[in-house]
Amino acid sequence: MVSFSPRPQSDAPQPLPTPLRCTGAYALIDSLYRHGVSHIFGYPGGAILPIYDELYRWEAAGRIKHILVRHEQAAGHAADAYARATGRVGVCFGTSGPGATNLVTAIATAHMDSVPMVIITGQVPRHAIGSDAFQETDIFGITLPVVKHSYVVRDPRHMARIIAEAFHIAGSGRPGPVLVDIPKDVGLEEFSYTPVEPGAVDIPGYKPTVQGNLRQIRQALKLIQAAERPLLYVGGGAITAAAHAELLTLAERYQIPVTTTLMGKGAFDENHPLAVGMLGMHGTAYANFAVSHCDLLIALGARFDDRVTGKLDEFASHAQVIHVDVDPAEVGKNRPPQVPIVGDVREVLHTLLDQAAAGPAPDPTQTQAWLTQIRQWPQTHPLAIPRPADQLSPQEVIAALGRIAPHAYFTTDVGQHQMWAAQFLNCGPRKWISSAGLGTMGFGLPAAMGAQVALPNETVICVAGDASVLMNIQELGTLAQYDINAKIVIINNFWQGMVRQWQEAFYDERYSHSSMEKGMPHFGQLAAAFGVRGMQVQTRDELDGAITEMLAYPGPVLMDVHVTRDENCYPMVKPGRSNAEMFGVN
Repeated sequence: MVSFSPRPQSDAPQPLPTPLRCTGAYALIDSLYRHGVSHIFGYPGGAILPIYDELYRWEAAGRIKHILVRHEQAAGHAADAYARATGRVGVCFGTSGPGATNLVTAIATAHMDSVPMVIITGQVPRHAIGSDAFQETDIFGITLPVVKHSYVVRDPRHMARIIAEAFHIAGSGRPGPVLVDIPKDVGLEEFSYTPVEPGAVDIPGYKPTVQGNLRQIRQALKLIQAAERPLLYVGGGAITAAAHAELLTLAERYQIPVTTTLMGKGAFDENHPLAVGMLGMHGTAYANFAVSHCDLLIALGARFDDRVTGKLDEFASHAQVIHVDVDPAEVGKNRPPQVPIVGDVREVLHTLLDQAAAGPAPDPTQTQAWLTQIRQWPQTHPLAIPRPADQLSPQEVIAALGRIAPHAYFTTDVGQHQMWAAQFLNCGPRKWISSAGLGTMGFGLPAAMGAQVALPNETVICVAGDASVLMNIQELGTLAQYDINAKIVIINNFWQGMVRQWQEAFYDERYSHSSMEKGMPHFGQLAAAFGVRGMQVQTRDELDGAITEMLAYPGPVLMDVHVTRDENCYPMVKPGRSNAEMFGVN
């Protein structure tokens, strides 16, 4: 469970003095500040101007910093990555009509990946709602399927309570985006204002289960103690719950190998001897073999996504299943478990480990044969890094990034480069930021922007594709305006790479509209036009030096790396097939 704490008053200015009467816009900004918001990503417009006018005073007083993006979708992705990198609730603004609808893809991205966000949209005045007024859209209705909760503020006296509820809902239980739609006249109306402090709200009917059922936890422990081929299958819920220490203790105590989903990368040290990497459609061969041969699958904060399971009825078909998740709707949704446990992953593991400590010590030889097998598979089926004679391969570029910047925060776009990055970058907790569930092209650049704003002293690198990066390339202007020190590395094969790979594998090489060569910009010159340092790399001899130079540069950089054009991302599981039926395995 995400625990959100307000800003410590010792290290930040106090809120502006609360007037006896104030506007709805004041109540909004004051409430955001009281909930620890230091950065807002957004774009102004007519319906939200009263809020921006109030924001002007708070920025002038040094209380809050607004980052002006070039497209509202980027504001949503930046707030999303801000939340993923820090565990705090991200905040973005957009105006009514197209400003709000431009946020929908980012809201859906956050919803699919359970990211805590509060989205503030302007709306036409209350009397005009429903009249098809200029720039009116029902953003409340449009986003209902892709939010955790939503509000329309119809009375400014409710503003403080609604914002407090929005933050509580967004950041507790299974996190997610919460929309707050504010009519223009609500922002302007004056009223007698009483602040609502963080944690001071009680929402009837909303009580996420945090502590797991003790009887079920004891039952799970018995299965773990008896298993000879156990496997920990770890998803994004373990990162949300900050369960890294408990996961490590459990894995080491019972000598259980650990595989993670795309969202779970970083929950477990990927350099640890018990780590077997990512599983699923483009997972490691050894992770997929492990899940196919285990006798106990311990799913922690994972949802048995189709890209992970392949053919569902053959996924871990020889195993009993323990499923731990804070969202009761996910437990048993796709795979009925023998032991279902609803609760926060960290809290459940903490209780399980307490129970284990009170019992007998585990037999250190119980999983030894299983671990011997697990350690043989990477030797016989390693991930390959091709080194063609006259060109760079995508894999060696990404591996070099991981080697030269091992402690960086990595964001990605979506496609082949995303899967190679997942295979070859070993990341720590919250240092892997990628659109997993929705697969949103254009996510990586604004995500890097949000992560870098959140963590200005950290190295943030976006691994992008030449097709994906063009979807939000305008955000180079935001990087330049605020001198956001993010590094963008384009793995450039002049294709929509994953589309091309599928067309090659499943559509008899009919490459319908997947080539990006005609019309491809010179990315280095394009970056320079925005005021961002541009670089281009084409040979192996240039690569390490260029990465080192990029990292040393005190400002944003876009590095365009030309790679082999026909490289495919393997291993790969054909849709509808078992994970054991991979092709392209070395």
